[in-house]
Amino acid sequence: MVLALAMTAAGCTAGWAFDLQAHRGTRGLMPENSLASFAEALRIGVDTLELDIAITRDGVLVISHDPALNPDITRGPDGAFLSGRGPLISSLSFDELSRYDVGRIKPASAYARQFPDQKAIDGTRIPRLVDLFELVQRSGNTQVRFAIETKLSPLAPDETLDVAAYTRAVLATIEAAGMTSRSSLLSFDWRSLQLAQREAPAIPTVYLSAQNRFLDNIQAGGAAPSPWTAGIAYAAHGSVPRMVKAAGGHTWSVSGGDLTPSLVAEAKSLGLKVLVWTINEARPIGYFIDMGVDGLVTDRPDRAREEMKRRGMPLPPQTLLTLLTQGPP
Repeated sequence: MVLALAMTAAGCTAGWAFDLQAHRGTRGLMPENSLASFAEALRIGVDTLELDIAITRDGVLVISHDPALNPDITRGPDGAFLSGRGPLISSLSFDELSRYDVGRIKPASAYARQFPDQKAIDGTRIPRLVDLFELVQRSGNTQVRFAIETKLSPLAPDETLDVAAYTRAVLATIEAAGMTSRSSLLSFDWRSLQLAQREAPAIPTVYLSAQNRFLDNIQAGGAAPSPWTAGIAYAAHGSVPRMVKAAGGHTWSVSGGDLTPSLVAEAKSLGLKVLVWTINEARPIGYFIDMGVDGLVTDRPDRAREEMKRRGMPLPPQTLLTLLTQGPP
């Protein structure tokens, strides 16, 4: 993949307060967590690139939402979509992982129906974290930040490195790339964030929460702490913002269905920043901006940016990228 890059200003180039975050790059428009997806986010103009980390058997940090290869977006070396959940990334070397193509959604899947505007880019490979850092450095964009999620689960400890080894590998890669001042670490597994606060206090921590049917890492109904929350029990604090504050968190990032105006007000009274995810349509984007969130995580930063522009909000700079060739890096 070869990119021609040029920086241009759009709106304010410094000092904006609202954090427009591109979720998995621009998942609504390009293959998720791909270099093309992040390049598109830079072209649109965002404050932060949100991404997820997996670690290969030989210790390479790669950008993938799922700990195992997702059959909805992954084709094998034979060109066929995987018939079921693929191998764990932790079981593959980086060379083995690079044989899989993640540039197209499986037709007729629920994923395809969810993102009908996503452009297929055959030959797309799962990139390394250092590849993204290098892309941004080549672009000349010195302001965009990285929201890096540690994809750990206390319910599936055998699928990844242990919490300490995994978190330290991510922190070391951020530091080696000189991106400490531009990165934040986020996780549903708060054990990872607690370790980061102790060992890399310069990197802000973002406490993810969800209380819904596909994931409930808070487990508010229980007297004991959730296995996800590093020993911090909802019952002892009475709200998620108070749990995040007790954990020493910098930012609370919450599923949109769980957020209310009163919770935003409570979080801000505690000195927390509030992010909401994953918000893709114009009306809810406006709703949460009106609620007073500090930032929004979206698969469609183009739509969020238009709503910001309509409201006269300062806009982050754009980095114009011309895609010259496609294919494996």
